Amino acid sequence: MAEHSNTAKGENLLFLTDDQLLQGIELMFFAYKGFTSDPDQILQDYTYGRAHHRALHFIQRNPGITVNALLDILGVTKQSLNRVLRHLVDDELVESSVGIKDRRERNLQLTQAGIALERSLSEAQRKRMRGAYKAAGPDAVHGFRTVLKNIMDPQMKTHLD
Repeated sequence: MAEHSNTAKGENLLFLTDDQLLQGIELMFFAYKGFTSDPDQILQDYTYGRAHHRALHFIQRNPGITVNALLDILGVTKQSLNRVLRHLVDDELVESSVGIKDRRERNLQLTQAGIALERSLSEAQRKRMRGAYKAAGPDAVHGFRTVLKNIMDPQMKTHLD
């Protein structure tokens, strides 16, 4: 089998050894640490954690999202999400309104303050992603996205744009 011309040090990356896979796992851990470090620094000024950040992100990406849909995306307990949402609503970052079609549902959207906080959190991550993508090049970006999609649980793929 022919090796791809972009493989480093002549490695055939289609048949990875356990050591190469462990190296990939370590890279994921360290990349995640770097990816979350910028927003974590911003969140230190608040009493928020990564759960708040994830909620803000997905509410911004899906204005009017229902609490149940957000539960499905985040994969957390209702009790855990309610704690996060109560905090964000009390701090006037998220608005919760009664559903139009089903009055038992609550629809969520960010307030102007919530939009501003989410923008600062995501801008830090976009800057990091932009630099990494630029350094890696378009083929690597495509490959990286393919790898990430294949790591995801299949049911989560329905949430992608």
